[in-house]
Order: sequence, then C-alpha cells, then structure tokens
Amino acid sequence: MALVKYNNNSLSAVTSVASMPSGAMTLIKSQTASSSATISFVHGTSDVVLDSTYPIYLFKFYDIHPATNGEDFVVNFRDGGSAYDATKTTTYFTASHAENDSEAQVVYDTGRDIAQGTGFQDISNEVGNENHECGAGELWLFSPSSTTYVKHFICTTSFHHASDLAINTYIAGYCNVTAAIDAVQFKMSSGNLDAGTIKLYGIKDS
Repeated sequence: MALVKYNNNSLSAVTSVASMPSGAMTLIKSQTASSSATISFVHGTSDVVLDSTYPIYLFKFYDIHPATNGEDFVVNFRDGGSAYDATKTTTYFTASHAENDSEAQVVYDTGRDIAQGTGFQDISNEVGNENHECGAGELWLFSPSSTTYVKHFICTTSFHHASDLAINTYIAGYCNVTAAIDAVQFKMSSGNLDAGTIKLYGIKDS
C-alpha cells in the first residue's frame, strides 16, 4: 500500500478553520413539549423570525412522543389572521418495515395528501406512545414572506409506528396563497405532545 507523505509546505497551504465561512444556519428558537397541546412558531412572538430575513427556514424535531397511542404528528401554516388554515396541495409517501420482517413496502398514501385543503397536514402517522417510542425529522419552508409566489415546503420523518414498524415519510407541497406565512404550528391529531423538542433555524442562501 502506498504511503502519502506531507511536508510543512503542503500543510501550511491548508485554509485555517478560523478563515472558513461561518455557518449559514442560525438557530432562531427552540421549544420543548411537556404535555403540550400545540407547539407554535409565530413571527414576532418570543423572538421568532419568519420573514424575509432568511429565504429558507428549517424546523428540526426529535424525541416526539405522543400522549395518546397511534396518533398522527401534524403541521399547519398561518397566512395572516389567527387561524392555522393556509390552503395547501401536498403529497405523502411512506416507506415501512416491520420489526418482525413481515412487512416492507413503499407506498403513496392518498388518504394523507391534501388537494387545495386547509386542514392540518400529517407528517408522521400513528406514532406509538410506549416509553421507548418516538419520532424525529425535519421540515423545510421556503420564502414564507413572499407575497407573489406560493410557499413550498418539504418534510421527512422517521418514527416508531404503534404497530412496531419503522416508517420513513416524505411529504411535500405548497401553501397556495400569496399572503405571507407568518406562523407554523405542530401538534398531535388527538391528545397532547407528551415530550419532544422542535428547533427553528434560518438559512442564508449565500
């Protein structure tokens, strides 16, 4: 096996860590659930920023644990006013594998997508609530402050299904509104969020 020899000259040419670009992702807000009905990120409230400061916003969530077994983890968007009811068109794919290896499949779930609807979007379906069961994932929201274009979002999750399945979801779509999206809310379809952390980051595109 050939050996590679480095000399002082080659090492000195390496860019120092201090001179590398600083991270483009900035933590804006972190919230932790504790028997919480909802977790909301509202622009201008509690230091939350959801405006043109960043072209891309990223929500990361982990250890999402429902109080009620087999409920869905869901999200919705607010386009002004007080209701989380932005009109959306979305897609919903899942890949699943059973712990006992009895099931392994990839499907498009027509019962969980939305066609010009205002309801909450499922992002994890039927999450288990046993002590060790939980979910995790991320949601990307693009240009929420635009008053010209629809607002796209992409979400991926991994979670422990109530029937002992490992499930990976892929959700995407757009808020079909020209009003700015000024708030995002997460909750369970029924019951509380017993535990879990959701973090909001802003991302610069350059």
